[in-house]
Amino acid sequence: MLKIRLKRCGRKKYPVYRIVLMNSMSKRDGRAIEEFGFYNPHNKELRLNINRVENRLKQGAKTTITVQGLIKRVQSISDKTN
Repeated sequence: MLKIRLKRCGRKKYPVYRIVLMNSMSKRDGRAIEEFGFYNPHNKELRLNINRVENRLKQGAKTTITVQGLIKRVQSISDKTN
C-alpha cells in the first residue's frame, strides 16, 4: 500500500520534514517514490504541491493523520486567497 507521509530530514534536535509518497512497509527515512513538498515545524513553513497530492489520492494512496492535517491547512489557505 502506498502512503503519503513525513520523512525526517534536518539536523540533530532540529527536524525538518519532507512530504513524500512511500510504500507503507518501508523505513521512515527510506527511499521515496515521489516528493510533494516540505514542512518545517519550527517556523510553521509549509510548501506542498497539492495538485500532485490530489492526483495520488485519486489513484488510491492513503495519508497519515499528520499529513492529512497539513493538506487541510494548505487547502484552507488556498480557499481564503481565492
